[in-house]
Amino acid sequence: MEHSTISGGVDAYLSSEDRAFRQELRDFFQTNVPRSIRDKVSAGQSLTKDDIVTSHRILNKAGLAVPHWPVAWGGKDWSAVQHYLYKEELQRSALPLPLQFNCYMMGPVVAAFGSEAQKQRFLPRAANLDDWWCQGFSEPDAGSDLASLKTRALRDGDEYVVNGQKTWTTYAQYADWIFCLVRTDVSVKKQAGISFLLIDMNSPGVEVRPIMTMEGRHEVNEVFFTDVRVPVENLVGTENKGWDYAKFLLANERAGIARIGLSKERVARVRRRAVENGRWDDPVFRGDVVRLEVDLKALEVTQMQILARAQSLGNRPDPASSILKIRGSQLQQRAAELLMEVEGASGLSKRGQGCDAIDNYLNFRKVSLYGGSNEIQKNIIAKTILGL
Repeated sequence: MEHSTISGGVDAYLSSEDRAFRQELRDFFQTNVPRSIRDKVSAGQSLTKDDIVTSHRILNKAGLAVPHWPVAWGGKDWSAVQHYLYKEELQRSALPLPLQFNCYMMGPVVAAFGSEAQKQRFLPRAANLDDWWCQGFSEPDAGSDLASLKTRALRDGDEYVVNGQKTWTTYAQYADWIFCLVRTDVSVKKQAGISFLLIDMNSPGVEVRPIMTMEGRHEVNEVFFTDVRVPVENLVGTENKGWDYAKFLLANERAGIARIGLSKERVARVRRRAVENGRWDDPVFRGDVVRLEVDLKALEVTQMQILARAQSLGNRPDPASSILKIRGSQLQQRAAELLMEVEGASGLSKRGQGCDAIDNYLNFRKVSLYGGSNEIQKNIIAKTILGL
């Protein structure tokens, strides 16, 4: 895989040990994960369930699926820089990330707030993708205003009875389990009456309906719950404290959404294609590419600064992750735009033939919305960072 030729950014701060660590990761990723899978990721093509499971389990066997988890549950005692380099090299080598819902969402929440029994039951299986998890947060009337969710969970002895609907549920068609925000108390303000519940997707009363996205893919779904019975033991943490756990989860998700390594890989592809088709001779286009590379370097330094703060914050979410979410999604979309521009009209005739620049562009329209829309992130920054 080609890499950007712009120097600087985090490279200037790496020790010789960090550079050796990065090279070791790069060699492993490009040698051990099938090229056919990496080519799909690089081209922006849809991955099959088998593709994702294969790559994930290769990483987990090498201890590289959940390095950010506590060491007791498969994590690595790496520095903040090494954690960053790991994720960047995954993306720059065009690997599928370990399944986000398992590794960056449910897993960290259960590791931080779950019972010992929940950790023993769910974490090893999540790390190896023996269980596929999906996220039950958004609802038809509760997207950016997530705290307005209406899915109810009523206590009935040793069970909760869940009724409601979730939407935009990515990969629910593959999922064995779903982690859900549910309303357990309607008598208090909306944020205070929410709980975090783990639900078996094979439970009676769970129904999944596909949603086809604008580029014709089936990635997202609606999920309906009709009198679904869930053991109380599947409640994470304390009842009505789910909003705190959701904020912790979303802060992790937003930091991951920056995907600087992925954008770098996309820019390398733009450069390569521009040289091949003569577009690189256009100084305006060339300037657009270089400006994007410079912006990525600036975001990279910001990412490092935020990572350096993570240890001091413990389990508290870092509001600065909203900065990464906004800027990272903007730059991903810009990279997708340049890729479509460099392919031009010829890209339309190559759809499904290893050149899916149009599909990639359409699919990346969503990154400014999921994980909390960019408009919501600006409100978070204004309130928690700027004190407005």
